[in-house]
Amino acid sequence: MKKTVLVGLLLAVSLFGADKKDKIYRLKLAQSYEISMPVVGDAAKRVADLADQMSGGRLKISIDTPSKHKAAFAIYDLVSGGKYDMGYTAAYYYKDKNSANMLFTTVPFGMTKDEWSAWYYFGGGKQLAEKFYAKSGLKVFNVLNSGMQMGGWFKKEINSPEDLKGLKLRISGLGAEVMNRLGVAVATIPLNELQTALQMGTIDAVEWANPALDMDLGFYKVANYYYTGWQEPASEQQIVISLSAWERLPADLRAILDAAIAKVREQANNDAFYKNAILWDEMKKRYPNVQIRSFSPEIMRALRNATDEILAEQSAQNPDFKEIWESQKAFLAKARAYSSAADFAYIEKTSAVEAEQNFTASVKEISVPQPISAPGGDINSSAAAPKTETNQTK
Repeated sequence: MKKTVLVGLLLAVSLFGADKKDKIYRLKLAQSYEISMPVVGDAAKRVADLADQMSGGRLKISIDTPSKHKAAFAIYDLVSGGKYDMGYTAAYYYKDKNSANMLFTTVPFGMTKDEWSAWYYFGGGKQLAEKFYAKSGLKVFNVLNSGMQMGGWFKKEINSPEDLKGLKLRISGLGAEVMNRLGVAVATIPLNELQTALQMGTIDAVEWANPALDMDLGFYKVANYYYTGWQEPASEQQIVISLSAWERLPADLRAILDAAIAKVREQANNDAFYKNAILWDEMKKRYPNVQIRSFSPEIMRALRNATDEILAEQSAQNPDFKEIWESQKAFLAKARAYSSAADFAYIEKTSAVEAEQNFTASVKEISVPQPISAPGGDINSSAAAPKTETNQTK
């Protein structure tokens, strides 16, 4: 009798375990971007496809875009409210919920992509994120950082802080707060309306991202001046999942989802850099109307001063903001010293050498005609070759 009961229990446990291994877990994800958007649009889809493959079909993630859920900048609410299990978005869209959200996308004059990643994964950033988002019932993963963002597309040149006053500009995050302080009229416009808004004069300028994302959106057709950046030295995109949905997943599927996101992040980051390099080269060749500009030292000082003021004010008002920013600022001081001595110095010094070599090579290629001697060897004779553009040294 005891033997029969024991066999029955073992069989039940075995069947239960088999049932768990065969069970399909389905999660719904809402994202801020249409799938077709360059670089950022398909990151969540890549995660879903890879997680499906790695789990042998046991983890299925369906994706809804703004064309269906109609809430591109309310992804946190959709997830924390239970309408969706997961979301794909950027934290700085939710500054009105808590200004500290902006710090998990980027900070003007802050860390580059490499500096940011080092801080997040090894300098305590991930622990701060987990602590911060747990208050909202969310768990977060970084899935894409497209790196340095350009300063935006402008219809006219911006030469002084006065030129910014009254300008209507689409921009997000802390960069928007800074521009607003300098007298810019900051506009929030859905992505699919940006080019039209620029054409119709609803806005005078638009800051979106970098060439990999910007060129397909056609801003260059309307605004010729493309400014280098200051506001987003790194631009992090997140996948969020409700803690309740995360806890429902068995341990192996949690590990698979974590690994799938990490792999996609690596691929997406490299893809973004590659496309930026290729499109930057093509842009200069195919669109000569595009004029690359950098803001003047006077404007940059004004932007930096406003940034410092806002960071200090937010730190004084918001304990979450202060804790996260203090951690970032402390690591940035160390990281920037190394970046300056390593990457920045390398680019500066090697570029100077390359420019010198290119100049020397171009000089050597110039053909300088030899003087034609007149009979008797007198080059000043009337028989000497006439002075024309082709035989004078320029």
